[in-house]
Amino acid sequence: MITADEIKKKAENIYIEYLKSVVTKEPFFPKVVRSNKSASSDFNKMRKELAEVIEHSKDRKNYGYTIIYKQINTRNHGIQSLPEEISFQSEIDFLKYLLKEKEVEKFKEDCASILSQFPELRDWIIKYPLKVIDNYSEWDSLLKVCKYFKSNPNPNLYIRELPVQVHTKFIEKNKTIIRELLDIIVEKYVQQSEKDFEKRFNLKYAEPTVRFRILDKNVSQQYFSGIDDLSIPVSQFEHLKLPVKRAFVIENKMNVLTFPAMSETIVLFGMGYGVEILKNVRWLSRVELFYWGDFDADGFQILSQFRGYFPHTRSILMDKSTFYKFFEKESSRSPAKVTTILNLTNEEQELYELLKANNWRLEQEKIQIDYVRKKCENTACFITIP
Repeated sequence: MITADEIKKKAENIYIEYLKSVVTKEPFFPKVVRSNKSASSDFNKMRKELAEVIEHSKDRKNYGYTIIYKQINTRNHGIQSLPEEISFQSEIDFLKYLLKEKEVEKFKEDCASILSQFPELRDWIIKYPLKVIDNYSEWDSLLKVCKYFKSNPNPNLYIRELPVQVHTKFIEKNKTIIRELLDIIVEKYVQQSEKDFEKRFNLKYAEPTVRFRILDKNVSQQYFSGIDDLSIPVSQFEHLKLPVKRAFVIENKMNVLTFPAMSETIVLFGMGYGVEILKNVRWLSRVELFYWGDFDADGFQILSQFRGYFPHTRSILMDKSTFYKFFEKESSRSPAKVTTILNLTNEEQELYELLKANNWRLEQEKIQIDYVRKKCENTACFITIP
């Protein structure tokens, strides 16, 4: 025989189904709570369970579930009057039993407000009724945001600039729910391939910046009043026009800052795997391009990654002679786990395998600046521009 606790759990389990029926307008009551359990063979246990079921029924509380009894000739206890069917006959019986009256009243109000402005959200509400309830205090603001985007699907503004009368941090704090709504409301304008909220919904965003040094004083004086160390948004760097013939991309900041002067040259701070932000800087395809990373598995993996964006990239200061000259048998922080084929030359691949097998590491900072200067000067001598 079903217990009072089991009836409660089953009622809670069908609550979402009930909420969906509120939106679809489909009949929901009377609702039978199903159970195929037989009565316990322990007479005292059976009587206790039955008493608890009756205690929480509509007969006793004037709301809740209704019990229909049937006389059953039990094997152990003879003829007993036991529940044959338990059901909720009306909405009020069901909601008072679950203590959900006020919650559902607010749910209905919110659904009416949402659908009056955005009928296209009906299927979403049916699918996620609890999300309507979970955001019960926010719908006035959520709908203001939705209304703005429906009228302005390409804002091209920062979130904080949007002329929506909500708390300044409201959109940022509620991106998850707003994204679900806007994916439906402004579907034609959504950048479907973008996961970032701002990019997805045509907003401005705080772009990553590219830090670079101009190694030619004449260039820095002509274009930046002598300023040679700059950081600018990547979208601006993509359109930068400077009279340079070569660029060095370096993994670590200190090596960028101490890199020697060189005519018609700039040096970029690669930030390790952060070199990804440079992949759309197409003008780098038109200059001599060099990459210098740490002597460890990661360093060569980043070189391979960068060469995937710019196939003409050549490595510098990542050769065996440099490695053995300064190596102090330092171990890498963690063993490399990459198993894919890397975009490396034969010499680079051989050194990569050596570093990976021994978990060795030589940081760029340990290579003496005089050595770097001589190596770069020798490299610059044979640079030619097509």
